[in-house]
Amino acid sequence: MAITQAMCTSFKVALLNGEMDFSGDTSQTFKIALYTSSATLSAATTAYSTTNEVTGTNYVAGGNTLTIATAPTSSGTTAFLDFADTTWSDATITARGALIYKVGGGNPAVAVLDFGGDKTSTTGDFTVQFPAADATNAIVRIATP
Repeated sequence: MAITQAMCTSFKVALLNGEMDFSGDTSQTFKIALYTSSATLSAATTAYSTTNEVTGTNYVAGGNTLTIATAPTSSGTTAFLDFADTTWSDATITARGALIYKVGGGNPAVAVLDFGGDKTSTTGDFTVQFPAADATNAIVRIATP
């Protein structure tokens, strides 16, 4: 099993089909679910699944709802957006990676995050801290090669 960080290919197609809206449309909700090292997640992941999702104190299947911290914007030839950091409080969790996905319509995948190893909280906060909201680092960015 492996978790490989990537922007999901199906997400790119959904963008071109106008199926994803990060502009603040409240009818579209995005979540982040955590996964164990037994999960297989990659650019080929198409949707949220409970298979090998973490279990633990104060973790609910499906994960946390994300808040868009930086609305879609651009710098140079790169468009990007950013989510606010998210925390599972007073949690006992061990996770190897995560999946960002859109709620509804089959729960389509957006991006896979690889934590680089197991990350654990024991009766404490488990926080996913997103990178800087800029054209080089933002978690969701579209750039020309």
